[in-house]
Formats: sequence, structure tokens, C-alpha cells
Amino acid sequence: MGEKEILSKLPYSKPFLFVDKILRIDEDGVEGEYTFDEDLDFYKGHFKDNPITPGVILTEVMAQIGLVCLGIFLLKNQFNNKTSIALTSTNIEFLKPVFPNEKVTVISQKTYFRFGKLKCKVSMKNERDEVVCNGTIAGMMV
Repeated sequence: MGEKEILSKLPYSKPFLFVDKILRIDEDGVEGEYTFDEDLDFYKGHFKDNPITPGVILTEVMAQIGLVCLGIFLLKNQFNNKTSIALTSTNIEFLKPVFPNEKVTVISQKTYFRFGKLKCKVSMKNERDEVVCNGTIAGMMV
């Protein structure tokens, strides 16, 4: 399953689609990119005159690339429009801010995938190759 097919199966659309490109994907993990457009609505109020990306949005980017894209790949032909993906847990440490117009890379390593549950170690890096946040994310595929 290739990048275009995986992206077409994502259950999101703009303005809540946070995957621009999948750089690498296999049975063990995924790496992908997203660039934060300065016109995204949440920048208008987070924070006034000094916008930064909210941690909940960084977590969502890591979940979309690191969990959902990988889950679609792992399910291959079993994934269809009746398949749901639900986030079950996160444990994320935030280390650096992410500003408007920054491109980030998400690197996800599968910890386990069985009985429909996928758990991954996920990190996000900025264009300077600095880790901006990392942790674990888990979800159920049903």
C-alpha cells in the first residue's frame, strides 16, 4: 500500500488533516511530514501577538501520522470505510515550541499491534532536527 492510498483512507479533511507527506512506512513504523500554515485558525488566539502551536494539535499530528497512517498500512486490505480508529491513550512530553510555518517530521516506531490495538513510540522533530515532543500513543482499530 502506497502513500497516496494511505492518505486517501485517512478519515480527516482540511482544516483537521495534519499529514502532508509520508516519507517512509513499513511493518515497524512510519515517518511523515506536516507544515503548519500560519493561517490556521488556532493561531489567532494561542497566544495573542506570539502564536505557537497548541500541544493538543502537536499530539494530533503525531497521532495522525504515527498511529493512524501506520494502522491503515498494517490493516492493508482489511481497512475500509467501516473501519474506525479511536485514540485510547497518550503520554507526551513537550520540549520546544512549534511556530506558524514550521515543518515538522514525525517518527513512529510500533511497540505492538495485536487484537486491534496499536501502540507506538512517537517523536516530532523540527527542521533543525531538534526533538520538539515525544512519547507514546495508542489506539484501537475496529
